[in-house]
Amino acid sequence: MVMSILRRVLLSRSALLALPLVLPAVLAFRVPRESRAELRVPAFTAYLVPDADAARVSQNRPVQPFVARGSSLAWYGQFTARGSMTAAVALQLPAGAHQSMRLSVGTQRHDVTVTGTGAEARVPFGEFPVADTGYLKIELTTADGVAIPALGVNALLLDGAATIGAHFNTDPRRNAASVHLRYPTDSTLTVTGFYNEVTAVDDPVTTYYMATGFARGYFGMQVNSLTERRIIFSVWDAANGTNAKDRTTVAPENFTQLIGKGDGVVADVFGNEGTGGHSHLVYNWKTGSTQKFFVTATPDGESTIYAGYWFHPEKNAWMLIASFRAPKDGLGLRRLYSFSENFGGNNGHLRRKARFGNQWIQLRDGRWQELTTATFSHDATGKDARLDRFMGVENGQFFLSHGGFVPGFTTMGTPFTRAASGTPPTIMLPK
Repeated sequence: MVMSILRRVLLSRSALLALPLVLPAVLAFRVPRESRAELRVPAFTAYLVPDADAARVSQNRPVQPFVARGSSLAWYGQFTARGSMTAAVALQLPAGAHQSMRLSVGTQRHDVTVTGTGAEARVPFGEFPVADTGYLKIELTTADGVAIPALGVNALLLDGAATIGAHFNTDPRRNAASVHLRYPTDSTLTVTGFYNEVTAVDDPVTTYYMATGFARGYFGMQVNSLTERRIIFSVWDAANGTNAKDRTTVAPENFTQLIGKGDGVVADVFGNEGTGGHSHLVYNWKTGSTQKFFVTATPDGESTIYAGYWFHPEKNAWMLIASFRAPKDGLGLRRLYSFSENFGGNNGHLRRKARFGNQWIQLRDGRWQELTTATFSHDATGKDARLDRFMGVENGQFFLSHGGFVPGFTTMGTPFTRAASGTPPTIMLPK
């Protein structure tokens, strides 16, 4: 009987070995193409072009992207498969209204005429070929460019072989991922100065290139609007001031105190990202010009005085932005880093890129040490939602790049090394 059972097992194994010749066909019939769900990409995750501020975008209502003549709504998706794709748009148009619409997928475009019903309607635009993998721009506009404020868009609807594995950021946060350089240093050393240079390559509005970050603060340059740029230096409060929304929940003994500021500098307090002392100088720094930053730390009992100095290109001299006394500290500079941030999401489709170079630290005894190694990191948005985030070495400097839906990515924690210059900076600070 045992031999009989064993014989049946062996026969079963032999039968299984023969199955791979027919199994794929069986599986193909078990998972029919029609069972794949249609891909619905919300309109509130798309971008208005060319003017990102042309209309208000909210996840609680249809997007009205055509309030201005010539505006359009653009989605950016990453495709990993080639083939055909059918596209439709869920939109709302007042009952009886007629409008000619255009959907472009890469270089292909289809026009249709829509008749409104007053409710959401599915508007098919037909089939589009997807010839290559990578990022693809899908853009909806009016065929005649006429502004139609009453038309609201709810979603882009995609189906077909090319959509298998396609990735869109469907999170309401449309910012590009924030990216960072982290500089390893010897924690046994007392660092009293940190020098860095930043050159902006691409700097759309709502960009912050932070040069000399440390455990208690950050120092860099920001694009606030089309007409205003700033040099910004901030230091966090102590205790829960590192994560409080406003100072009403922070005890006064934990407040960072302003000691001094330079001419034309505005000094105040900040919140919503922790609390602390804020300072900024309105200055129209130029794209492509190298900006120089130097932050110092002077331990003073249980506090540390942090001061931010910026080299003024027109005055050809270093100037104080501000100095703050940080309580419950008493240490030097530590956890040194730089970053690039897209702090406004309505133009997160645009690329931001800057080069960071010639990093040096100064020790308590006055000696300089050059920092030639940095590792890459990104925020939570860069984990899954937005993979267009990079670090590398270019022209002898580190660079950070994010946004733009550029193919590829840099892996979290990747280290990079730049060539040493061997020449420390010469810094003449104001008295």
